Amino acid sequence: MKRSQLITRVRAALGRPATQTDAAPSSELAAHLALGQQGETYAAAHLVRAGYELVAANFKLPVGRNRRGAVVNAEIDLIAYEGATLCFVEVKTRRSDWFAAPEANVDLRKQRQVARAARVYRRMFNLTGAPYRYDVVSVVLPEPTEEVAEPMPRVELLRSFWTDAKFRKRSWADAYVD
Repeated sequence: MKRSQLITRVRAALGRPATQTDAAPSSELAAHLALGQQGETYAAAHLVRAGYELVAANFKLPVGRNRRGAVVNAEIDLIAYEGATLCFVEVKTRRSDWFAAPEANVDLRKQRQVARAARVYRRMFNLTGAPYRYDVVSVVLPEPTEEVAEPMPRVELLRSFWTDAKFRKRSWADAYVD
């Protein structure tokens, strides 16, 4: 199956636009949710300028059950192709990076959650043999000030931020083999 056919199939299966900018404007959101949505819009535009082909935005799917039996849902912010590589992109947006960079919040728990969702996505669309990677887009949107009414956002793409290798089960003997 050609990549363009796959992208069309994924978009049709989702039944929604590929980016937030294509979607209808939503009702009033909480400030932190509006900031995140704005950051995802900047990230999607940055990826398109960098040569990525967007497939889906805010892809939500069930990935399993927790210890209490409740369904666990996961979300992948952006899914795109860079050449033949399928990229699962996590977007982190902050007003300032004074305390910590936005990508610092892509901790092990979040990486595991995105990797689990990506595995389900690849199985769902029969892409288990396709090359893939996990990217992070860090967006800093400074607050407007008296001097600068609309400050420029800072968008940074971090390719291959993590791999699945850290989530693979290992035996005790693997620690001693080099």
